[in-house]
Amino acid sequence: MSQKSLVDEMHQVQLAIELIELGARLQVLETETELSRTRLIKLYKEVCGMSPPKGMLPFSTDWFITWLPNVHSSLFYNIYASLLRDTSCERIDAFVKAYRLYDEQMILEGAEPVLGLTRAWTLVRFFESDLLQLNTCTRCRGRFVAHAHSPAHDYICGICQPPSRAGKTRKSQLAQKEKNNPTDAS
Repeated sequence: MSQKSLVDEMHQVQLAIELIELGARLQVLETETELSRTRLIKLYKEVCGMSPPKGMLPFSTDWFITWLPNVHSSLFYNIYASLLRDTSCERIDAFVKAYRLYDEQMILEGAEPVLGLTRAWTLVRFFESDLLQLNTCTRCRGRFVAHAHSPAHDYICGICQPPSRAGKTRKSQLAQKEKNNPTDAS
């Protein structure tokens, strides 16, 4: 084995490990690395201590358009696009860095990440397949994920014009209830 091919294989293994640690599914690993399925399954078991989950990947663009997923998807995709545009990162490296930055931002905000790595990867693939696009909000000028070829001239994002039920999840309702009625500690 030549020095170059050994270095390439080591890079592929490192990439696979990094993706596994971030929550990648086997289909993502198979697409983004040159390692065999058998090798990837062994790596997955070594890293996670269990076999990779089975099942299909997300396949609908609609999830990315709903209110909260749209905000998170737009944040992630803008980071990713910026890294591709402004750095010399390769596509997969920009993807990993963008996902790490998104995840770090959620930690800083004390927010639960809505976008898992597999969904983030699917989002990028939908953009590459011309199924999604970024529309600019006419109010805040932010760029948000939208269906490809959808009208963009009067677009208003979900932050500037949230749906009536936005943020009214069971978890937020319980938090609000606790805030309004604190239990007596004595």
